[in-house]
Amino acid sequence: MNSRAIAKTRRREVAPEAAGRPARLLAWYDRHRRRLPWRPPAGECADPYSVWLSEIMLQQTGVKTVGPYFEKFLARWPDIAALGSASLDEVLRMWAGLGYYSRARNLHACAVKVLRDHGGAFPDTEQGLQSLPGIGPYTAAAISAIAFGRRTMPVDGNIERVVSRLFAVEEPLPQAKPLIQQLAATLLGANEMEARAGDEDSRAGDENSRAGDSAQALMDLGSSICTPKKPACALCPLNDDCAARVRGDQESFPRKAPKKAGALRRGAAFVVLRGDRLLVRTRPEKGLLGGMTEVPGSDWRAAQDDKAALKQAPELKGIARWHRKAGVVTHVFTHFPLELAVYTAHAPARARAPAGMRWVPVATLDDEALPNVMRKVIAHGLGDRSPHADRNHRGGARSGVRS
Repeated sequence: MNSRAIAKTRRREVAPEAAGRPARLLAWYDRHRRRLPWRPPAGECADPYSVWLSEIMLQQTGVKTVGPYFEKFLARWPDIAALGSASLDEVLRMWAGLGYYSRARNLHACAVKVLRDHGGAFPDTEQGLQSLPGIGPYTAAAISAIAFGRRTMPVDGNIERVVSRLFAVEEPLPQAKPLIQQLAATLLGANEMEARAGDEDSRAGDENSRAGDSAQALMDLGSSICTPKKPACALCPLNDDCAARVRGDQESFPRKAPKKAGALRRGAAFVVLRGDRLLVRTRPEKGLLGGMTEVPGSDWRAAQDDKAALKQAPELKGIARWHRKAGVVTHVFTHFPLELAVYTAHAPARARAPAGMRWVPVATLDDEALPNVMRKVIAHGLGDRSPHADRNHRGGARSGVRS
């Protein structure tokens, strides 16, 4: 039986109880909705720009982390016209520390495209939104529902957890995603969704549909009550007919296929000072950490040893030897963990930066688009001279240094 057939069978099995779920969910949301910087007061329409900006930032990043960045971006660039007129370098600098930097590049590209091709207004359909850089099916559904009232259900990690428990979905992720998507749609009102299935035009915004509120209610439910561990089932508005709760194995959902860990990569980073200036370069636009600032370093390879990495040190006149700092800087990317040996050196006062590199004042490093891994490297290499030294000693970047 395919996922569509399974979903229809599940809907028939729970039809009596399911009919009241959307109303119970919205009633709970009206009482307990979270106050978030990008969420307007109850009854007010959401701003598409704010919804889009927050959704891009929230991809693989938690609400607590995103909040200050969202407010900082909104203060600097209050609308799509302002952001689309900024340079990519400005956006990357403002984004520094938030991680997954391809999002920042796509954010800027999207703003430029909306200004150039759409007159500064976001498309109000999922199909139109997916034509923009950085907007995939989930983000398009979220913007469509929250900003434009389209009757569609975006499914994030919180919603996956709520729905997989509510229906006791045994199929593991990611294979279960299509089934969970269909089951989540029943929480918008199954009959209306089925009647409109496949007809984009018929899913036009309906100010009474509260599709965006339904989606955000599930997100809030997963964040505050249906949590990964020790869910507060007694407080859940959907607890009466939650299949996992009846079974007593809520924490075992969603089922997940075992992840394959990426192989450890190793490399070297070179922290070079010329007086009060640090040697840096900009990474290529495409690829990991594209367009970001870094200190020069070696390739990151699975089997790389220290000798091979040290041979890739930048060539500067007047540097006789490199001093290796004790320990290594560790960082975990999505697909692999990384260990970097950090080497330091002092260049003569008139030493020129090698081709493609530049000297920047240590005091202005906060203005550079430094990813977190480079902040760790610089803090480790400079010690108390680093502008990040105080915060690192409080458990920030230093936590990425292993002796």
